[in-house]
Amino acid sequence: MGCCASNASAAARAPEAQRRRLSVGHVEGKADEANTDATEEDRGLISALNEQNIMEMIEAAGEGNGRKMSIGSNTDQGKTSFANKTMQQMGDEIDPVTSGLGYTCRKGLKPESPNQDSWFILKVEAFSIYAVFDGHGQKGHDVSNFVKENLPKLIIRDSRFRTDDMAVMLKEAFKRTQSLIGTADRMKKLSAQMSGTTATVCVHDHTNGKITLAHVADSTAVLSRKNAAKGELEGVPLTRDHKPNLQDERARIEKAGGRVVFDGYANHRVYAKNARYPGLNMSRCLGDLMGHADCGVSCEPEVSERDLKPEDQHLLLCSDGVWEFIEPDNAVKIVSDFPVAKAMTAAERLAKEAWDAWIREEGGAVVDDITVVLVYLQHAPRD
Repeated sequence: MGCCASNASAAARAPEAQRRRLSVGHVEGKADEANTDATEEDRGLISALNEQNIMEMIEAAGEGNGRKMSIGSNTDQGKTSFANKTMQQMGDEIDPVTSGLGYTCRKGLKPESPNQDSWFILKVEAFSIYAVFDGHGQKGHDVSNFVKENLPKLIIRDSRFRTDDMAVMLKEAFKRTQSLIGTADRMKKLSAQMSGTTATVCVHDHTNGKITLAHVADSTAVLSRKNAAKGELEGVPLTRDHKPNLQDERARIEKAGGRVVFDGYANHRVYAKNARYPGLNMSRCLGDLMGHADCGVSCEPEVSERDLKPEDQHLLLCSDGVWEFIEPDNAVKIVSDFPVAKAMTAAERLAKEAWDAWIREEGGAVVDDITVVLVYLQHAPRD
């Protein structure tokens, strides 16, 4: 979730109490005019990625056998609270009742901006990709959509995809996406100086029963697993939130000349030396070009691999609109009440529980955008 610019008047500062939990706090200063000289290589790559959709890339990569589909969010300008973000699907029609997938993307209570979350699912016989992107800043919805459109394509078209070098490839794909954001900003196609997005991407290898996760920021991935000793499901976080007060993150920020400041309410935030920007409550992200240039914010993802086991039941990728007030164990309990045929209902129920928690905790002043991508792992094909 996003930035807020400053104003000297008390009237302009009044909404700040409503933004204390959001990703970017009070900001002073403004972005410099971007350099108009975009690199030719990145220009060419942006053009090439725009010319092919993800399904055409799947065919070109030799993964076209069997049923395949992609579905994800589309940027819309809707301002209705808790409205579901528009979606676009390509490829084969896949019945949500039999797919083992649930998804929803609900607009929060932020009258000044559209839904800034984006999400993506690609499903083919051998593998799937699930991804969630939580935009922040004035144009965070544009940045999250740009990353949603381009990062999966960079992954699919790389010859190291689904090889032993995939972890290295994923790190390079995130860094290349950051470079493309910078170029798109210079080309005036994006405004990313103080707008950005989280990114959590999961590659699910159906053949080998393995997941590989790459993430920046705080759109947490959680696994539900049967605990034999307790006889119940537990929520296991698979990613750590990249927060500025973590020892290693703070060290990198301060070495680069940035500052980490507690905002007196709920977050430690990143600022440039002797300045009041960018005010991020995360230490890694995509976009936020000034934060990367001046404060030690990083676009390098942490990558992890995990072999799935029979006791692993569900995978959740959610924006922090879910995790702000719902613990992993509770989220797992909510979705586990529904069978695989009700995966969409399970995702919607978790989103509604998250909404209700925001209203309860924040007194109806603010609700973050809420995205849930839910996978029933034991239903997913293994061969």
